[in-house]
Parts: sequence; structure tokens; C-alpha cells
Amino acid sequence: MTTTADPHISIRATAIQPSSTLAITARVRAMKADGRDIIGFGAGEPDFTTPDPVREAAIEAIRAGMTRYVPVPGIPEARNAVAEKFRTENSIDCEPDQIIISNGGKFSLYLAIQAIIDPGDEVIMPTPAWVSYKPMVELAGGTIVEIPTTAESGFLAAPEDFAAAITPRTRAVILNSPSNPCGTMYDPDAIRAICDVLSKHDRITLISDEIYERLVYRGREHLSPASLPSMSGKTITINGLSKAFAATGWRIGYTCAPLPIVKAMSKLQSQMTSSVTSFTLPALVTALQSCQNEVARMRAAFEKRAGLMERLVSVWPGVTCPPPMGAFYVFPDISVAFGRTSAGGRAVDDAGSFAEALLEETGVAVVPGDDFLGCGPNHVRLSFALDEASIEDGCSRTHKWLDALS
Repeated sequence: MTTTADPHISIRATAIQPSSTLAITARVRAMKADGRDIIGFGAGEPDFTTPDPVREAAIEAIRAGMTRYVPVPGIPEARNAVAEKFRTENSIDCEPDQIIISNGGKFSLYLAIQAIIDPGDEVIMPTPAWVSYKPMVELAGGTIVEIPTTAESGFLAAPEDFAAAITPRTRAVILNSPSNPCGTMYDPDAIRAICDVLSKHDRITLISDEIYERLVYRGREHLSPASLPSMSGKTITINGLSKAFAATGWRIGYTCAPLPIVKAMSKLQSQMTSSVTSFTLPALVTALQSCQNEVARMRAAFEKRAGLMERLVSVWPGVTCPPPMGAFYVFPDISVAFGRTSAGGRAVDDAGSFAEALLEETGVAVVPGDDFLGCGPNHVRLSFALDEASIEDGCSRTHKWLDALS
């Protein structure tokens, strides 16, 4: 067998870190395949099945022969449906040519960042924040400027925090509400106050990640920044089917943005993926137009689980955690465990060793908070996208494990 030197790997690929959340999900699947009794709080993925009408629409499109190339930003019917959704549900004044449909919300975000960020640009982001924002900005040559938040503030940044973070190099702000990983959200008055700050800066574009907008609890209201007149021409709104429609594997994301940005995103997409998978586009139309009842049922189930998770985590000894307001996550501060030893003899020094010991000794999988930035290293993320019995079992195992720390 001939040996060769290791191939050259680009600096870009070497510097970027893999997604920790996807790594945990893959590990849980492997452990379950090996017969381990695992409770997985790691996956940011609904445990429901995509609604029947959505699946049937895709199947019918395949049967009808919709298997060829389609326009890069999506077929007119789908762009019309997305624009109508934004107008009626989000009060965003937009036209179909301001819509681009892409391969998932994640790729929509990547395209948006690539379209507006140049090397040396700064992007402001409250932290803790989703693990992929920072690598996406860095792949565009930009730099993340963090606004660290705390559990005491509900992981929410104040308008004056945004004002203080702005410099001549600021090009964009990323706002994710409801939040992954924190499960908290900005109320409409807070959104308006933040936008009052941003609207005074012509060069700054707001990227509003609203993938969890339908999953809000206890009567809370979601407000889209692009619905505000002062922000309508300087906001990129990202959404998709993954979370609210339990369609993570479909990879359907969509963006509403000023026309020049959509054209730039479309040009980039044309050289990367072309369009989304053609026969998913009728499914997108069906989801947005005909599946409100299915979404409401899933949201009600998540709301019930949110209350259960809040109650169970609140009695973990020494652990603090803001109540979940939206999405399907809690982000407890578990630093009370640091410097201690588990019943299995493992040292718990940080979130990573906490998660490792908990998984190996109890079969409970959580995501260490380190990659979420901010105060993340003191936290772990738990997703309650699993049935109530599993939530109760996993929280009980964790409670007993915490009680046994010495």
C-alpha cells in the first residue's frame, strides 16, 4: 500500500469547530444503538412527526413529476406563500421578490451573513447564543462582538448594551428571540427599544432569527423587528419549517430582506446549492397555508413540557435557571457542581466534565454551555423536545446525581 503525505486542509476548515449540539446528538444515537438507556436532552429537534398534509404535498409533487430544477430563490407559488405569511402573521410589508427559500434556516443565515459581511466587519450578538452564529461570521471574515448577559437578566440585553457595543466597524446585529439556548425572549417593548437604538445607524443591518417564533408560552407575544417602520428597510428576517412544523430533516428555510440583499443571497445560492429540493416547495406552501391547527397542538404540548421542566429543574440543589418563555430549551447554571466529585469518582470542573460524568453515570445527555459563549461555561442546555415521561425520568436521574456529589 502506497503511503502519501497528509493532504493540505485549508485554514478556514482547520480553524472552524464542529457543532457541539450535533456532536452530542450523534453520540446519543450511537449509545442508544449500543443498547444504552439514554435520556437525550441534547437535540434541538422536535420529537413530533411532520404534519400529514405537509408530507402528502411532497409525495404528490414527486408523483406529479416535480423533480427538475426550479428557480434559485424558489417557485413563485412558494415565494408568494412566504410573503403572505410575513404580511399577515408578522405585519412585515414585503413582496414575493423580497423572499428567498434556502436549504434550511441555518443555510439561510449563512447566506445572509455572506451577503452583507466583509473581512474586518463587526457583528454584535447577545450571548449566550446559538453555537453556529460565531463560526458563520468568522467564515465571512467578520468578528463577533459579544454582549454578555446573565441568568439574572433572563439572558436579555438592554438597549443601552447595544448602543455601547456599536463602533464604526459594526455592520450587523444578530438577534434570536425566542432564544436557543436560553429559552427566553424579548417582549415587544424591548424589541422596540432595541430597534430605536439600531435605527439611528444607517450602516447596521439587523439579522432577526425567528425560527422559534410560534413556540411562545403563557400568553407572550412575539414581535418581528421588520414590522417596525424604522427597521423595514434594514432587517433580514430568517425563518423556516424545522422547529414549529417538526420538519428538521426537510431543510426548508426562508428569508425576507430588502431586495438588494435577497438578490445577493440568490446569486450566492446559485453557485452553492442552486435551489432547494424542488418537491419540498409545495410542502412549504401547504405548511404555511393549511397546518395552523397541527402547529397549535405541538405548541400546546411544548408549553406543558416547559412548565414541567421548570418545576423539575427548580428543585435541583444549588442550580438556578430562568423559566422557559419560548423555544424548547432551559439553560441552568450548574456551577454549584464545580470542584466536586461524582459518586462514580469523576471530577466535575466545568460544564464539559459535568455533561460527560452525567452521561456516563446516569445516561442523561445534556449539551455543555461552552460553545454558546457568554456565561455559557457555567451552564448546560437541556431540550425538552421529548415526551413527559422521559423529561421526568431524566430530571429525576440528574437530581439524584447532583445530590450524590461530594
